[in-house]
Amino acid sequence: MKTINDFNFNEKKALVRVDFNVPQDDQLKVTDNTRIVAVKPTVDKILKDGGSVILMAHLGRPKGEVKDEFSLKHIIDEVSDVLGQEVKFVDECIGEKAEKAASDLKPGEILLLENLRFHNEEEKGDEGFAEQLSKLADAYVNDAFGTAHRAHASTAVIAKFFPSTKFFGLLMAKELQAIDKVLKSGERPVTAILGGSKVSTKITIIENILPAVDNLIIGGGMAFTFIKALGGKIGTSLVEEDKLPLALEILGKAKEHNVKVYLPSDTIIAESFSNDAERKEANIYEIPEGWMGLDAGPKSRDQFNDVLLDSRTILWNGPIGVFEMSNFAAGTIALGESIAEATKLGAFSLVGGGDSVAFVKQFGYGEKVSYVSTGGGAMLESLEGLELPGVAAINN
Repeated sequence: MKTINDFNFNEKKALVRVDFNVPQDDQLKVTDNTRIVAVKPTVDKILKDGGSVILMAHLGRPKGEVKDEFSLKHIIDEVSDVLGQEVKFVDECIGEKAEKAASDLKPGEILLLENLRFHNEEEKGDEGFAEQLSKLADAYVNDAFGTAHRAHASTAVIAKFFPSTKFFGLLMAKELQAIDKVLKSGERPVTAILGGSKVSTKITIIENILPAVDNLIIGGGMAFTFIKALGGKIGTSLVEEDKLPLALEILGKAKEHNVKVYLPSDTIIAESFSNDAERKEANIYEIPEGWMGLDAGPKSRDQFNDVLLDSRTILWNGPIGVFEMSNFAAGTIALGESIAEATKLGAFSLVGGGDSVAFVKQFGYGEKVSYVSTGGGAMLESLEGLELPGVAAINN
């Protein structure tokens, strides 16, 4: 893996693709700077070498139009604060203006280009656009794992214009190493926890990880499709009727790979999808008509805890209850505690996928697990075994 640690950027300009697609409030102030903080080590390394940094990113979906609310000028103060120095800004990313701003950049300085997606050519993967971007620097660095699954001009196509000076940033390297640890080099036993609402969104992940894991914990809404396929009565719980045969097929494949599958045995049920609904515990195979399962019950939590404390490598993708409603968050909180405890005991734990990352941030588990992925879609595609265009572009 070619990373920035393999190169000295002294007197060199580095064009760094970052993921600054950050959430903002009504005043366009950044409300969560996690993605900006994540690229600081890469920027620091290049500057320490005596190089200069040109940051390029997208924000939102302006669809090729210049729209003020999507301008990166609104995040410049936050980027400067996080990176610890004034960051210059140019309101273009290609052309004379951008080229002059890049040319004037001195060693130790940072320049942020305007939103790449103000140009349709970015998402189209246009070669001419990528070539214009490449004129700005001596080296190309991809540190935007969150966009690595897109074959866009700045994430994949541009690398061809830097045949010998293209590198992974330190964040990208960490992301790829974390996934590799789960799928290939992780200490056993390896346990994967897959939650969330639908089996259909996780099929390829399950099929790809079965050869790599020892235990598979299935929770959340998707568990009810498995329970019904096994003959359980699930009341009005979420179910994908057309995926019942597939659920049985997955259980069969797991058996072939000697993977132990753990489904919830009990659940917290409610009469309606509401935090204030009447609720009680039930055997997950015997949910009464008119009731739905919204969280893992205490017996399931204990069983999952035993499996996790015996694990050396853990992948967590998807909550095991409707944690957004406080009365149905206990199962996911218990799971978070179990993973934190296993990590403390020396296990490697990787958390990825929108909802699990949201949970980890909301409930303060970020420091208690080994690694929290910054890329939802990119991580899922990696787990599905797909080569990401942004990764292939550096490797090839």
